[in-house]
Amino acid sequence: MKTKHYDLIGDIHGHHDKLTTLLHKLGYLPHGESFHHPEGRKVIFLGDYIDRGPKIREVLHTVRAMVEAGDAMAIMGNHEFNAVLYHTPDGKSGWLRKRIEKNVKGHAATLAAFAGKDAEWAEWIEWFKHLPMHLDLEELRAVHAAWDARHVEMLSGTPLLDDRFLHAAATKGTREYAAVEIILKGPEMELPEGVFFQDKEKNKRKNVRVRWWRLEKGAAIGDIVMPEPMVELKVRLEEAVLSDLPNYGPDEPPVFFGHYWLPTHWERAPMAPNIASLDFSGAFGDNPLTAYRWNGERELTPMNFVTATA
Repeated sequence: MKTKHYDLIGDIHGHHDKLTTLLHKLGYLPHGESFHHPEGRKVIFLGDYIDRGPKIREVLHTVRAMVEAGDAMAIMGNHEFNAVLYHTPDGKSGWLRKRIEKNVKGHAATLAAFAGKDAEWAEWIEWFKHLPMHLDLEELRAVHAAWDARHVEMLSGTPLLDDRFLHAAATKGTREYAAVEIILKGPEMELPEGVFFQDKEKNKRKNVRVRWWRLEKGAAIGDIVMPEPMVELKVRLEEAVLSDLPNYGPDEPPVFFGHYWLPTHWERAPMAPNIASLDFSGAFGDNPLTAYRWNGERELTPMNFVTATA
């Protein structure tokens, strides 16, 4: 592609006021239902538009209006994927995403936002199915959680429009399930026997997310945990285990992602010269949303991070 200028925005989770403040700060002006930049810049939204926040419908309307006006591109997050599964029958008197307490709780804010608006919500589920799971614009890449070249081809286009793929992606043990887990949720590793932690929603977990770049020979599990290393986990990883993880190289194009709930007090800076996460826990309280102003550079810089609160 010919170099264009993009503003990439991380996980919004229903925080419409923060989103509009950030768009204004980036120089976008209201244009009908959309926001338009007078210099022709475009936004790339990195997924997770729904759940948690107070204005989920408003976020969806703004994102879609910008996409339809040509002012933005949007990819799928794991929350949109989960919503599609939650509302798709499994053919066995159930749903592709089980409606257990944890899943209902995580989706509650969205269900409340669309209470009494069943027809509109059904349209959004169809819209989610049309979202790509990644973007490769040659000079930059965007994905919700992790870029893994082994799965990119399978997930090109809009795979959820294929009902066969959708059901396979909801079934553990399939290639489709494994691909979606990596791209939308990131690689994970099982913790040693007897070790667990509580996630941000107080769920007990035995698996931890791990990074997918700078995976050095001899690394311990604790060294590669995301977002923060667990220094007490000194178990060394076998080379075969490390080689099975995606490992984004330093010569690859810049890639942007969200998903990882980085601590809000962290410096807004690239994770590596060509890797930047834009999720700094903006869905919590007054924490700001984060964007990156990309102007064609191969080496990313802290100076191009932009944040805004409501």
